[in-house]
Amino acid sequence: MAAIKQVFNEAVERVRMPTPMRLRDLIRQIRAARTATEEREVINKECAYIRSTFREEDSAWRCRNVAKLLYIHMLGYPAHFGQLECLKLIASPRFTDKRIGYLGAMLLLDERQDVHLLITNCLKNDLNSSTQFVVGLALCTLGAIASPEMSRDLAAEVERLMKSPNAYIRKKAALCAYRIVLKVPELMEIFLPATRSLLSEKNHGVLITGVTLITEMCEHSPDTLQHFKKNFSVVLGKGKKSSFKDCSQEEIVPNLVRILKNLILAGYSPEHDVSGVSDPFLQVKILRLLRILGRNDAEASEAMNDILAQVATNTETSKNVGNTILYETVLSIMDIKSESGLRVLAVNILGRFLLNNDKNIRYVALNTLLKTVHLDTSAVQRHRTTILECLKDPDVSIRRRALELSFALINSNNVRTMMKELLLFLERSDPEFKAQCSSSIVLAAERYAPNKRWHLDTLLRVLIAAGNYVRDDVVSCTIQLVSDSVDQQGYVSAQLWRALEQDTSDRQPLTQVATWCIGEYGDALLYSDVSVGDDPSDIVRVSEDELLDVYQRLLWSPQNTIVTKQYTLLSLTKLSTRFRSNVERIRQMVQQFGSHLHIELQQRGVEFTQLFNSHAHLRPALLERMPPMEVVRRDNGSQQQQVQHSTVNGVLDIADVNSEEPAVNSDSNALLVLLGGSEPSIVDTETEQQTAKPPAGVPATTDNQDLLDLLGLDIGGSAPVAVNNMNMNNNVHSTNNNNPLLLDPLGSLGSLSTSTPLPPLSGLSSITPSLDSPSLVAYEKNGLRIMFTLERSDAPSTICIAMAAYNETATLMSDFLFQVAVPKTFQLQMMSPSGTTIPPAGSVTQQLRIQNPSKGALRMRMRISYSSGGATIQDQAEMNNFPSEGWQ
Repeated sequence: MAAIKQVFNEAVERVRMPTPMRLRDLIRQIRAARTATEEREVINKECAYIRSTFREEDSAWRCRNVAKLLYIHMLGYPAHFGQLECLKLIASPRFTDKRIGYLGAMLLLDERQDVHLLITNCLKNDLNSSTQFVVGLALCTLGAIASPEMSRDLAAEVERLMKSPNAYIRKKAALCAYRIVLKVPELMEIFLPATRSLLSEKNHGVLITGVTLITEMCEHSPDTLQHFKKNFSVVLGKGKKSSFKDCSQEEIVPNLVRILKNLILAGYSPEHDVSGVSDPFLQVKILRLLRILGRNDAEASEAMNDILAQVATNTETSKNVGNTILYETVLSIMDIKSESGLRVLAVNILGRFLLNNDKNIRYVALNTLLKTVHLDTSAVQRHRTTILECLKDPDVSIRRRALELSFALINSNNVRTMMKELLLFLERSDPEFKAQCSSSIVLAAERYAPNKRWHLDTLLRVLIAAGNYVRDDVVSCTIQLVSDSVDQQGYVSAQLWRALEQDTSDRQPLTQVATWCIGEYGDALLYSDVSVGDDPSDIVRVSEDELLDVYQRLLWSPQNTIVTKQYTLLSLTKLSTRFRSNVERIRQMVQQFGSHLHIELQQRGVEFTQLFNSHAHLRPALLERMPPMEVVRRDNGSQQQQVQHSTVNGVLDIADVNSEEPAVNSDSNALLVLLGGSEPSIVDTETEQQTAKPPAGVPATTDNQDLLDLLGLDIGGSAPVAVNNMNMNNNVHSTNNNNPLLLDPLGSLGSLSTSTPLPPLSGLSSITPSLDSPSLVAYEKNGLRIMFTLERSDAPSTICIAMAAYNETATLMSDFLFQVAVPKTFQLQMMSPSGTTIPPAGSVTQQLRIQNPSKGALRMRMRISYSSGGATIQDQAEMNNFPSEGWQ
């Protein structure tokens, strides 16, 4: 009787009210609008009509009006006034009304709006409906808009529906549980018992949702992962290691292996076939779950080896669907503890991907090889030719990945072949590649160079090919190598002279290196026959006038930078002690810069002119040839450091790193600019700063004091002289090209500064850690966690910090660099880190020592940089929550 009454009332309503526009007619009118103004007029008119109908309590056309409103919402116009109408449709007993109501709720509502809480009771009622489609609508809506509160209220209902005999409802419930676990991870335990039964399903839809849910649980909960692994290990302990036919549904790994094997061996199934492959979506999901379960688990990995080999060999590769499955198989093989032969098979699959015409597949292959090259380098080396061919690919992203992978493949056996190809790439590459490529070539050449002549030729080709895109570290490395290669200095000077004779306006770094070398070793170039080849015509002969003509062009060329002119002016001044004549011409050229518009060049011109006039007796000693800049390498764990040092007039330019009394430089403007913060006082980041002391038995000469007076340096009494120590191996340099501070043309004389030494780092042995030493989380992001452990020291107002950086990802972190800045009222020392590479689940440690004479609150700014997965990550953080009682 009630149903008859409702139908009668709806018929009366339709007669009383005019019929509203249908959705298809509204769409037709909107598409017919010629301008945006006409479209807005149509929509505003219809919205006004819809609002008027919503004011009626019992509107027979509510479903149609809400459907039109949802279309208007999808066009980007406001439709929030229809939220309550959606709730009314959800409460309607008719399925057509519920369908539009739930759709409107998913589009117009979310957890940030309180209105969505009003449908909790409706959802609970519909979850208990006898109609499977109504239950499905409720589950879809709950998964889309569930808030943490709503998830907790309805999680039990969802768990009950996961055990429903209806496959359609079980599939929807599993998907809803997946969204609930994402929203509220602590509810994961509720779904564990019901999740196991999903893996025994025959229905592929239910099976794929069950695998997806288990994957999500294992990825976000180590306890859940161990729960699944534990059951598998128990079964293996019963002697069923190689046979799965008697395994129950509790054994997840054998169950997944059986399902995947059935998919591979199954015949044609129209409902699951995609391009000749049986249900590739389910195969990909299972492979991903196997990868998670087999990671760091030898027993589970052994159970997977056979099926992974079958998938890798039996999957059709002519279609993109097969390539997708093979890619997931490769990732699984590389991530678990698989056999060596299986890894070779995976690398060969990636090698076939490199030959594919689809650039997306080639990019995926290069990216995967870059992540796995450290696992099996020899297998990747077999595809070196194909990888080098990718450097010629027109796609810029493929070239970048191929370049990174090429550098990872360089070793002492193939360095000549690889460098030849990489130098050709550098010559033809776009400007965006030149800076990174040139620096990487320099690093690889420094590590694997077969001899110094080859090393020098490689660096010269880099300077010529990269031009102005060369970074400062390449300039400094080249100068250091030339200085250290005594028997090759004449050869290098001749090669650089040939390059300098040509137009070098687009190769400023080359000009800087050339002028430095000619200024140091110009006498060998002028007064001896230097051959740069086997042919007699390769002998280089240069006159003093020819050399000065080139220098005249360089100094007055408007295309040359100020830094290049600084190098050239200093080189010209040094040549005055190498020439046998033409000294007066050099003096006139230098004197012209005494009135230069640029203050730096003007100052150098004035000071160098004094060396030709009142301080002429100092010029030969001051401008004598610099001694070789030796490289001292020492291993500290996996880290290798390099330190330059030389002796000038009996004073160490840069002190030996093994000095017992390190000092720190109070001038830290470089790191201040780097970190962009308030002025720090003392910073020591991988670059140790040492006190420079004259060797025993070498007294300070009067000429040295005159020299200091000439340069305007006031170093009083016995104050120690500290100079900065460059870390050439780790390339801690500014990336701004031609930075004059990177390699001061004045050499050691331009880097002297006074400082107050800290207590020696040997005092770290007197640290007395207490039982309650606090540990603080200094940084946690992108899978990198940095912990600080505070320890007391015997020294007053001093605290020691043990820094530990943990890699919580599955990817290797390389080139790890940790930098710190503190306020100027503090004094900071940093020991060298235990390494620069953090393996998965590994760590790197470093000791910090901080003095706080004023016992104020410590503020610390950190900069972290590392490479992971082929990408360079840089980040900054600040820490202000240090306990104040640590200074007592």
